[in-house]
Amino acid sequence: MTGRRKIEENIFKTLMVVSTGVVIGCLLLIVGAIIVKSLPALKLSMITQTPKGGYYLGKEGGILNAIIGSLYLASGATLLALLLSLPIVLFLNLYAKKTSAFSTFTRFSLDVLWGIPSIVYGAFGFVIMVFLGLRASLLAGIVTVTLLELPIMARAMDEVIRMVPGALRDASYSLGATRLETALKVVVRQCLPGILTAVLIAFGRGIGDAASVIFTAGFSDRIPASLLQPAATLPLAIFFQLGTPFPEVQQRAYASAAVLTGIILLISLASRILIKKYARHTIR
Repeated sequence: MTGRRKIEENIFKTLMVVSTGVVIGCLLLIVGAIIVKSLPALKLSMITQTPKGGYYLGKEGGILNAIIGSLYLASGATLLALLLSLPIVLFLNLYAKKTSAFSTFTRFSLDVLWGIPSIVYGAFGFVIMVFLGLRASLLAGIVTVTLLELPIMARAMDEVIRMVPGALRDASYSLGATRLETALKVVVRQCLPGILTAVLIAFGRGIGDAASVIFTAGFSDRIPASLLQPAATLPLAIFFQLGTPFPEVQQRAYASAAVLTGIILLISLASRILIKKYARHTIR
């Protein structure tokens, strides 16, 4: 190796190490700051009780309504987004021509939708609510977050399915399988770890987003009993608590942030376990 090439390699190796250190440092700094600030308010009653009267003035209660509301909203939106995005990507990869204008335009549209700020989805969801005569509710929040998650999930799954070897599909066709059978029994099975990752990434985005539900899901101190009732979410609970002038309520906002971070951490760990489990069935 010449001296110049060795210098270039050392420079890029240093940049990679520094970049990795910055990412890990930022993560530790954010998690550490949240944990330190949340410790005074982090109690079992925070996650087992709904807000009592005067909760946002420093009285007793918890954020159980926001935890359940967030899980309802993100789970419903992720399921809807999966039901919509999986057929889209299977059609793009197994039925449509790869270089067709339709495929190119669909992928371009998904990329554009992915880059739209979530507050725009919130405003669009509000327009749909007004048009349909709906009030702020869990259903309106689920529809809005579905729109937010759909391009994320679809593009992530599209990239995974595009990596499936063509020979695998040809082998399936040669055995007499139809395109639908090949899609569901070969391609989906081969890509299951990647599809799970896409679903969990979209779920994490949905449960942590506040702007898209601020106009549509509403906020309530109660756990929603139906799709037409307003639902509290953790991001909005953090926003409202941090906006009060009471220090003890602001500490609860950090405790809520710690709970939300913990949920996302659990989702990440679960995804690692599931990916490791289903990766054993993929053909390499």
